[in-house]
Amino acid sequence: MVILIVQNLTYLYLGGCLEKRPLGLVAIVLYKSFAALLLMVTSIALLLTLKNYQTLEAFSENYVLEGKSIIIDWLLKKVVNLNPRTLAFSGIGTGIYAIVTTIEAVGLWYEKRWAHVLVLGLVGISIPPEIYELIRGISLIKTLVLVLNLAVFGYLFRNFPKHAK
Repeated sequence: MVILIVQNLTYLYLGGCLEKRPLGLVAIVLYKSFAALLLMVTSIALLLTLKNYQTLEAFSENYVLEGKSIIIDWLLKKVVNLNPRTLAFSGIGTGIYAIVTTIEAVGLWYEKRWAHVLVLGLVGISIPPEIYELIRGISLIKTLVLVLNLAVFGYLFRNFPKHAK
């Protein structure tokens, strides 16, 4: 699905249709497309982990760690300690959110009013929890995500499409 979006964006860019869209909108569509791709990959990884849970658990018990693989050790410990139900719920939930994000990107690309409303609603709902997370502990990624979402919200709010006459 995300591959289709990237192909369409590439085709439209190469075909000269990009000039008709505001640069801010194109940036938001690319951001949403990247987020959808990342969510889809995460969903697939979680569901594959669930499918191969026994193998992964055995691997983590027999895996000899070296100093270079701290991240792998941390990730294995986190995943193996998760309940399989949690993995399934997370994988399915992330997949659904990836689909919604893809729909947002496509709707914004075609400049649909419902897409603006959808993005404003979902981004607006996510801002208070992001602020709470920053209060609990500041990190570069948390700050970057909050700033990006505030920029998306502000741009779409200022450039909300008017009713068709």
